[in-house]
Amino acid sequence: MRLFVSVDLPETLAEPIADLQSEFRGASGLDFTDPQQAHITMKFLGETDPSRVDTVVDALDRAVATADVPPFEATFEGLGVFPTLDYINVLWLGVTDGSDAFCRLQAPIEDALVERGFEPEDHDFTPHVTLARMNHAGGKELVQERVRETNPTVGTMTVDSVALTESTLAEDGPVYETLHEVSL
Repeated sequence: MRLFVSVDLPETLAEPIADLQSEFRGASGLDFTDPQQAHITMKFLGETDPSRVDTVVDALDRAVATADVPPFEATFEGLGVFPTLDYINVLWLGVTDGSDAFCRLQAPIEDALVERGFEPEDHDFTPHVTLARMNHAGGKELVQERVRETNPTVGTMTVDSVALTESTLAEDGPVYETLHEVSL
């Protein structure tokens, strides 16, 4: 099973995210994510033997308790790309208010799961919502222009839980199922 740890955005932000994505429809090469499934990935676990789920749940419960981060407000604002504006793989929506709390929450999750044998991340954590992946550079100039010249605000939410999510790849995109949820 393919797993990741996430903070899922509420359905109320799906339409504003879709509206933001529509501003990039003219950029060829972008494969847009489903705004109904918008989330912040706290830790990608990848293919995981089902026998390890209980271990992951235990690690996640302990990590969230250790983080001791109370529910917080997060504002989704600004655009960015990975890895660079010259070579774009991912277009994302950023987090302003709440970014530090996401980082304080993510660090113990990362540590707990690495201690249990999952691969450590090879980059610093940046709280973000993936808007699209770029498959070829046809629309790169439009993406670069919008990222440099706009600073959209999509909305806010109260972050009060973290989820262990299973991703099943299907023909029309991934299907997500929450396996476990931990309250802050």
